[in-house]
Amino acid sequence: MRQPAAPADPEALALDALTWIMEDDKRAVRFLDLTGLTPDGLRAGLADRATHRAVLGFLESYEPDLVSYAEERQIDPSLIPEAARKLDA
Repeated sequence: MRQPAAPADPEALALDALTWIMEDDKRAVRFLDLTGLTPDGLRAGLADRATHRAVLGFLESYEPDLVSYAEERQIDPSLIPEAARKLDA
């Protein structure tokens, strides 16, 4: 199984998490609805820290998604809030 981004690279972790979010239609719609992002806005903001923070915040706000993502990527779930804090710094 592929290894996820290192916790030292919160942007890469956020982009990987976004990929995971978008793989499920219902989860993707919920993400867009909750963040207020549009598909065009999301594409335009892929390199923005605010978008990365929104992705990690989405996972942090719903534990079942956070746990599912962490299990699928075989990472410690605590890496998500840790990466989010790094983006806030």
